Amino acid sequence: MITAIVLIKTSVDRIPEIAESIAALDSVSEVYSVTGTYDLIAMVRVARHDDLADIIPGSISKIPGVEATDTHVAFRTYSQHDLEAAFAIGLDA
Repeated sequence: MITAIVLIKTSVDRIPEIAESIAALDSVSEVYSVTGTYDLIAMVRVARHDDLADIIPGSISKIPGVEATDTHVAFRTYSQHDLEAAFAIGLDA
């Protein structure tokens, strides 16, 4: 599974509607409304790199009100949940 973090600039008067439209797309697992330079952050998960082209420039960027995107592809995922599961292997509760 390939994960991309998509930073999105939008029309500020339509942030909630744009976020809902992005969240409704296949392969988008979460959309966060954030402070700072960008208005939204979308988490995109796909099976193949080619699928990123379909979802990011092919769908997200075409939603009315999306002004710009900046995409970061994850090399590896680290999470507290994964660490807890790894340390629990072989332990009886």
